Amino acid sequence: MRTLAFDGRMGASGDMILGSLLAAGADRSVLSVVEEALDVRYNVGVAEKNGIAATNVRVLVDGSEEGDDHTHNDGDAHGHTHDGDDAHDHHHHGDDSHDHTHDDSDAHGHHRHGDDSHDHDHGEETPAEGHGPHRSYADVVELVESMDLPSGVESDAKAVFRILGEAEASVHGTEIDETHFHEVGADDAIADVVGACLLVSDLGVERVVTTPVAAGGGETTMSHGTYPVPAPAVVEVAERADWAMKGGPVEAELLTPTGAAILAHFAESVDSLPPLTVDSSGYGAGGWEFPDHPNVLRALVGDGSGRLARDEITVLETNVDDATPELLGGLQESLTEAGARDVTVLPATMKKSRPGHLVKVVVRPEDAERVAHRLAVETGTLGIREHGAGHRWVAAREFRTATLDIDGDAHDVAVKVASDETGEAYDYSPEYDDALAVARETGLPVREVMRRAESAVRD
Repeated sequence: MRTLAFDGRMGASGDMILGSLLAAGADRSVLSVVEEALDVRYNVGVAEKNGIAATNVRVLVDGSEEGDDHTHNDGDAHGHTHDGDDAHDHHHHGDDSHDHTHDDSDAHGHHRHGDDSHDHDHGEETPAEGHGPHRSYADVVELVESMDLPSGVESDAKAVFRILGEAEASVHGTEIDETHFHEVGADDAIADVVGACLLVSDLGVERVVTTPVAAGGGETTMSHGTYPVPAPAVVEVAERADWAMKGGPVEAELLTPTGAAILAHFAESVDSLPPLTVDSSGYGAGGWEFPDHPNVLRALVGDGSGRLARDEITVLETNVDDATPELLGGLQESLTEAGARDVTVLPATMKKSRPGHLVKVVVRPEDAERVAHRLAVETGTLGIREHGAGHRWVAAREFRTATLDIDGDAHDVAVKVASDETGEAYDYSPEYDDALAVARETGLPVREVMRRAESAVRD
């Protein structure tokens, strides 16, 4: 299975993720849809981090300078890298007056901000930090939907912003629909999120993993006061992620909410890099300079070892006590048409010992609202519970045809074959209806027909 693996030992930001994906082989041209939709441009260059050549991505106001910069070096006298995420999105829950400061004389490292004091280093370049209106969560979703993105990319981008919106709402004790983004609602942060989704799609990977992601250490100052690293929004995002977060290895803020949210949506956790036949790799540059730790995010792309595939799901359920057997039986078909992946109906005991049923529906998160509406319409239920986004491990499935020679006549039986990511088959299930039809025609027991069909496909 084609796998994208991130090495998160030095944290992650939106810019670092963009740089690592481009360095690992994603096509920069797919980002043009974002540049056309927003008044921004991706400036792609090279930065040296402790001897490692890393791809540096800065989001600039469109027209501030023509062409990408392929010679930019963090280490020289003019190398004040603007790492958009580190400079803005780690404090997106603050207001416009937010001031995140670092002491450049700190022995643990220097952070290169793109503020006014460094603008002369980039000539006419204008960083897009904070550019554009500050938007609500609903505004961001509407903007993403207006970009004419591929359906999968749009779904991914909206899912990342959903994670950010839920984190923001949790920090402030508000509802997500009432949430107003600040820096994360600005053009450059939207360019980070949508750009990352486009680049992941372009790589054509089937699985994304990350090692434990470093958050850094020390304290960060924001408009709400001084907080220990990781910042509150990063903690909220990490609660929604599958991967582990760890402190260190330096006293600095390494993980931003945007970087955390992108990884929370795409990546599952691994303790160490999995076995990979590496096809490509690369480094995305961050904005910190440390004496002994290159501030880079590494990405590797290649074929991974066999295992079951990961399928993102959420679970809907409701109790009904007045549904007929015919109606319940029809839910398999009607809910599947609406997008359900699996439907289960279980007997249950309701209030006052009335017999009833528990209907459980497995569905992709993006299909949950549509399937829930169909479930309500079909059953008349007054409430549907959702158990939140999770995942399941699923086998690759295909149907093969077993042709049986019985008394000189050929009979076909479909057999469902389950296999892991390497294509190694581990289960064979003949279709009962096909086997029953052959059994009636030949006089053989159904069990014998199924045994012969399985054997024919195995061999």
